Amino acid sequence: MEKKVIVLTAVILFAAVGLAQAQEPELHGAAGVTLDSRYIWRGITVFGSKGGFHPFVDLDLYGTGFGLSVTGHMPMGTNPAGPLGAPPLNVGLQELERWDYTPYYKGMFGKDEKWETRYMIGYTYFNYPDASSHKSFKAPARIGSYDLQEVFAGVAMPNLTGVTGLVPGYVVIKGWPSNSGTLTGSANPNGGTYSGWAHVFMLDYGVPIEGLMPETPEQMINLHGEIVYNDQIDPRPAGPWTESDWTHFLLSASTDFDLGYGLTFTPGLYYQHTLENNGGTSPSINRDTDILWSRFTLTYKF
Repeated sequence: MEKKVIVLTAVILFAAVGLAQAQEPELHGAAGVTLDSRYIWRGITVFGSKGGFHPFVDLDLYGTGFGLSVTGHMPMGTNPAGPLGAPPLNVGLQELERWDYTPYYKGMFGKDEKWETRYMIGYTYFNYPDASSHKSFKAPARIGSYDLQEVFAGVAMPNLTGVTGLVPGYVVIKGWPSNSGTLTGSANPNGGTYSGWAHVFMLDYGVPIEGLMPETPEQMINLHGEIVYNDQIDPRPAGPWTESDWTHFLLSASTDFDLGYGLTFTPGLYYQHTLENNGGTSPSINRDTDILWSRFTLTYKF
């Protein structure tokens, strides 16, 4: 499967480079790092009560619409595992380090019309480098791989509501395990955990306020809300803990500070409410009904 991922990425890269001859001659993108006081992914507290360190790079391939992003997720701590490695798997936090590889394409149609639609489609490979890559489950002491894959498509419609700055959006996700014989696939006694769909309904609103720094006469507060219907996409190999249900909703507020020299600092505050909390007695996205955490991102654009 790794070879297939490499081939797919190479095809996209070569196509983009070929198209670049008639478009922008330079490679653009962004690189940086994010720190989370707690790392929440798909509504799940991946590292338990620990935070996460997330380096990233996102390349705009010569203005073709194609892009490639790589993001790491590393725990800020070394205590025993969080939800992905629940007993009896005995997986420590270090085994939960993950790297996401995403080739994608972005575009737009209906520009300046009420139905203007901005879209993004892509594929992501989720690799856990400390797990035995692509090996099937053999025993609790030899759990093999829990790498995952997905395809996704998202849209945003900035003119639909007629309210400046209010943007509805939607993302659909189809996930599957990298190896069908793993604990996220058919080897799971409960029938697999990561072979379904997820639907994310979003609403964003940009609120301009008086600048918080002398150099910025106006500051934009970015408000974001989303609610998720999870149809059996659960990355935890000890599960499945998630049934087909509305699992959680998320609210956040963030803003950007331009530091100059291509650097931007983005602090944010996030709140999640778990809708299918069952106290751990039956399938559930999270045992924490309410989660509040902070996020800080430093980005360099080039």
